Amino acid sequence: MKKIIKTKNAPEAIGPYSQAVKVNGFLFSAGQIGIDPSTGQLVDGGAEKEIKQVIKNLDFILKAEGLNRTHITKLTVYVTNLSTFNILNNAFTHYFNGSDFPARSTVEVSALPLGASVEVDLIAFIS
Repeated sequence: MKKIIKTKNAPEAIGPYSQAVKVNGFLFSAGQIGIDPSTGQLVDGGAEKEIKQVIKNLDFILKAEGLNRTHITKLTVYVTNLSTFNILNNAFTHYFNGSDFPARSTVEVSALPLGASVEVDLIAFIS
């Protein structure tokens, strides 16, 4: 059975899609950019500030289903400039407490919604 996940603590979808979908023991998030849900605006400060907001948004989506970062099995990261790779690595090292990292792909793209520099989606396993 499929369940649509929606939380007020993460940004509203900016298109015709759900924040996340839960199906067959997995949660699949839509891509999150660094939108502050209280303002509906992209945070200022570039990739470092954006990835911190993205992580907060993803945490709230996970929490909506009683999950946390230990349930994440796969991250897909989209960046507009691969020079931010070290910023991402530092953020994810901190987020995952230096261990138990999920699989991850990082892809450079020509543009992201609202002029964002980073977008992340995840797959989480529900035990």
